[in-house]
Amino acid sequence: MNLEQKVMAEMKDAMKAKDEAALRGLRAIKAEIIKAKAEPGAGGEISAETENKMLQKMLKQRKDSLDIYRNQNRADLAKKEEEEIAIIEKFLPAQLTEDQLKDELRKIIAEVGASSPADMGKVMGAASKQLAGKADGKTISSAVRELLNG
Repeated sequence: MNLEQKVMAEMKDAMKAKDEAALRGLRAIKAEIIKAKAEPGAGGEISAETENKMLQKMLKQRKDSLDIYRNQNRADLAKKEEEEIAIIEKFLPAQLTEDQLKDELRKIIAEVGASSPADMGKVMGAASKQLAGKADGKTISSAVRELLNG
């Protein structure tokens, strides 16, 4: 079952349960799927990799908005973002814990032969490819910086 089919099934359940928060998040995902399918060259199909990138992007947008709303003491808007984040995360692969991420990054650092903060670009390039969907870029970047400076 692809992402679109999963989202549609969840939408039916959310409608029956009258769960507005879930419905809002699912509709946002469905809108992104439709947009991705309409992209030039997509041919009405999107790959699992594209689905993951799309979900990661949506998650990052929601987290950025959440930070802004919290800084502005807008609990009402922050709550909506938290609800949508929870829905989006259901469709993403399990995220790595901090320890798992650092273990993976240590292997990548050894593979590329990085030894100083100047090698951050090489590590980030490899890490972004290998850990796509398992951790967001900001988390990877801060962990790489910590390991290379450490």
